[in-house]
Order: sequence, then C-alpha cells, then structure tokens
Amino acid sequence: MPDIRWITTQERPAGVVDAVDSGLDHYNLHHAPLQQVQPLVCAAQDEHGATLGGVVGRTWGECAEVEQVWVDEAQRRSGLGRRLMTNFEHAAQARGVRRIYLSTFSFQARGFYEKLGYRMVWEVAGFTPEISKFMMQRELPSAP
Repeated sequence: MPDIRWITTQERPAGVVDAVDSGLDHYNLHHAPLQQVQPLVCAAQDEHGATLGGVVGRTWGECAEVEQVWVDEAQRRSGLGRRLMTNFEHAAQARGVRRIYLSTFSFQARGFYEKLGYRMVWEVAGFTPEISKFMMQRELPSAP
C-alpha cells in the first residue's frame, strides 16, 4: 500500500471536493438511474421581473424533494408561500409524484409546513441547544 497523506481541514480544497463529487457521481450513476432526476422550480415575480419568492426542488420517480423555499419578507403572511408550495406540489404530482419531502431548521418554517400537511419524520438536535433540523414529508392525495 502506498504512503497515505491524511488531510483534515476547515477549508474545502477544490481538488479534494472535486474528486469526492466525481467519485460519488460515478458510483451513484452506476447503481441508480439518476439521469431521471428532473429539476422543478416554481416562482412568483412582480411586474418588473423581480422574484418575490420561490420553491426550488427536484423530482425522481414518485418522490419530490423541496430543496429551498424563500419568500421576500414584504410578501410573508400574504399567502404567497402557500401558493408557491401548492404550485410545486401540483407540478410534481403531474410528473407522477406521490410524496414530497424537505428539511427545515427549528428557526425556519416547521409550523408553515405542518399547516400544509407535512409531518415531521425525524429530528436532528444539537446544532445549538435551541436549534434542531427536521425532515418532513407529505403524502399527496391520489390524482383524479
């Protein structure tokens, strides 16, 4: 076995990160049909084209992942977030999606997602004494 140089750093060395990403991509593509993963974005813009909010995610088979949700502070509590999530869910459902999952921190929007029918499936505590991360999931009703 060749001599091994061990690296532990708080930096993200480009060569190391690229090698890990490339190696993992190669392995994953060999074992799963990841080319079927499709991006899905739903956004709201004003008359000038400025983005007021959006949902960024992806679909694969019967699952959709919500990766990011953001609503401009001036638009919060206006129903825009609910409408964005509903649009995302309908677009995902049109692709055959039956369940949607996402993660959110305790200082973010767990209550918002629960009102939309998402349930917490696991929690990771310990980021700080007050902060946890939640994985949430929603089963979609059968399409008509």
